[in-house]
Amino acid sequence: MADKVFPSSKPTATAAPGGAAAPTTTTTTTTTNGGTTKSHLINPTARLPYRPQPHNRRRNYRPRRNYCCCCCFWIILIILVLALLVAITGTVLYVLYRPHRPSFTLASLRIHRLKLKTAADSSSSHLSTLFNLTLSSKNPNSHLSFSYDPFVISCVTSNGDVLIGNGTLPAFVSDGKDESTFRGVTVASSSDLDAETVNNLRPELKKGNGVSLKVEMDTKVTAKMGGLKSKKVGIRVTCDGIKGVVPKGKSPAAANVSGAKCKVDLRIKIWKWTF
Repeated sequence: MADKVFPSSKPTATAAPGGAAAPTTTTTTTTTNGGTTKSHLINPTARLPYRPQPHNRRRNYRPRRNYCCCCCFWIILIILVLALLVAITGTVLYVLYRPHRPSFTLASLRIHRLKLKTAADSSSSHLSTLFNLTLSSKNPNSHLSFSYDPFVISCVTSNGDVLIGNGTLPAFVSDGKDESTFRGVTVASSSDLDAETVNNLRPELKKGNGVSLKVEMDTKVTAKMGGLKSKKVGIRVTCDGIKGVVPKGKSPAAANVSGAKCKVDLRIKIWKWTF
């Protein structure tokens, strides 16, 4: 029986010139069933295959999002600080100067003409009026002045709000602790009325205790205090509680204004609506 020779599995080193060992190590494996021999080379300088890493898209948006949040925070903070400063300034001015609204007074109202003529066939009616007013304005503030635009005056009935006269008042300036009086302010009307307006006005003219009237004045005013000046603000002055009498003959009739009270209201206009 013949003996079989098995090759050694230990690696064989090949000597290089000069006595140095070669850097490459060869491992040879021989199978017992006559298979092929495989060689495995180990090269420490070989590069590993490139494996792409998953890309996180959210990282690109974080700096931009943080920047927007920071800007919004500072804008809101600045607005709050400005609002606080304005509130503090307004409070200080109010405590120091105690601003008050201007006051108006209707001193007298004389009716020269108040006639309602209706055609024989009742197809049309004509209203003719002529009033004479005396108005006064007072500024109760010491360090605050008011600059008024021209006034638009309307005289209407208190019950039905029927317009019976129009007039104007020139612009003027009311300084601190100043009182202005305007005499001979004319309010007149000459117009045709419809049937509904006539039905509302006729019972008022026939009242024995007089016609209930009110005077409305619309204008814009600017307030000034030292170097500060406000924007123009619309106001309406309403004098209610007037009792007018229809004049007889050519002598004018004096209306009773002892119970008339005038109040000042702000008129704020937003787009098409006025409050």
